[in-house]
Amino acid sequence: MKKMLSVVALATASALALGGCASGTTSSPSASAAQNITLWLAGGDTPDTLRDYLKTTYNAKTGGTLTIEEQSWGDLVTKLTTALPDANNTPDVVEVGNTQSPTFTNVGAFSDISDMYSELGGDKLLPSFVEVGKVDGKNYTLPYYFGSRYMFYRKDIWKAAGVEVPTTLDAFNAAVKTITEKNPKKIKDFSGFFLGGQDWRNGISWIFANGGDLATVDNGTWTSTLSSENSVKGLTQLQELYQSASHAPKTMTDQSVYLYLNDSDVLTGSDNSKTKTSLAAATVMAPGWAHWSIGDLAKKDGKEVREWNDATFGVFALPGNDGKPAPVFAGGSNIGISAASKNQAGARELLKIIFSPEYQQMLGKNGLGPANSDYTSSLGDDQFAKALIESASNSRLTPAAPGWATVEASGKLEEFFQKVAEGGDVATLAKQYDDILTPMLNGK
Repeated sequence: MKKMLSVVALATASALALGGCASGTTSSPSASAAQNITLWLAGGDTPDTLRDYLKTTYNAKTGGTLTIEEQSWGDLVTKLTTALPDANNTPDVVEVGNTQSPTFTNVGAFSDISDMYSELGGDKLLPSFVEVGKVDGKNYTLPYYFGSRYMFYRKDIWKAAGVEVPTTLDAFNAAVKTITEKNPKKIKDFSGFFLGGQDWRNGISWIFANGGDLATVDNGTWTSTLSSENSVKGLTQLQELYQSASHAPKTMTDQSVYLYLNDSDVLTGSDNSKTKTSLAAATVMAPGWAHWSIGDLAKKDGKEVREWNDATFGVFALPGNDGKPAPVFAGGSNIGISAASKNQAGARELLKIIFSPEYQQMLGKNGLGPANSDYTSSLGDDQFAKALIESASNSRLTPAAPGWATVEASGKLEEFFQKVAEGGDVATLAKQYDDILTPMLNGK
């Protein structure tokens, strides 16, 4: 493994040291003694039923106790940078965003689990997720789940505007512009396609769909490619959508965009403040698990829940212009063992449970794409599963560059996309930000 154990700029503008990490060449330990271990999960995507299963099964299998601690996505990189090198405080097993995995694997933060690769699923595991967890041909993190992005739309609004579900990207672009212009509900600032100005995670689909990319690598050196001809073509299309189809704030990211399909959410406002609008959008783009937050409010078992109404809401995979789904950013996570953990044996036992057929199918039944392709059928055959599987079939990841986590933490992509959304010259901005991002991609 590359021993790049110097300094990495991560969640803040200042440099944070990972120098205490081990090189990750830990040999396979014996699991003879019960070990109490800690698993860090990112965000709330893993349901309580799955967490309980992991804790119960781990205890039954090893006699040890599994403690699960949830970390927010916003703080995850900073906390990992501090905790992973510290053998006395490191979590033993860690969920990390697939886009963050290259940075941590390159600095020796995770143990080498290459000897477990076949046992945990081998070539049945998501190839792109496996690749971002590899360094020098060795496996350090493996895919946990995937959740490709697709379109959620208001059937009633699309029908009132006289447009149909598109089969090409050009048709989608035209349809959401038409819906915005017709504005069937006659609501101020209504969006045919609600897309925040800083929402690069969804916006990059237009770069990919036009043959562009975020970066390329040559002999180990990464180069930002926002200013390539195809990338600029995609960004220009995206800018047109920002200006003609979306009234989302130019300072908004991809957080909770699904709320703008729900009448009652927009009526009260996400911060419970009253607004004058009852509907803000006809279409949003979000990971598959967003469907649990879309629908009409209802009471169930004394709790307020969302009930999806097929007459009002629908889904479809964003189409490309080549007969395939448009390449979208594949959301999801990887998982690995801290190289500094004193409980390597217990951590490896937990990975066996996570990659077992039982748990993989539990992921699918809860709307999270299983890491192992043998269990994709557990997602079911409803409209959400079909859209997820279709969108994932041509999905893409961000560059597996050593400094990608630095790029994400810097906020430069949000800054760039906001300037595009505000109407700046695309080619000029792209070249400017290529010059900024290229050193960061290479850990400089």
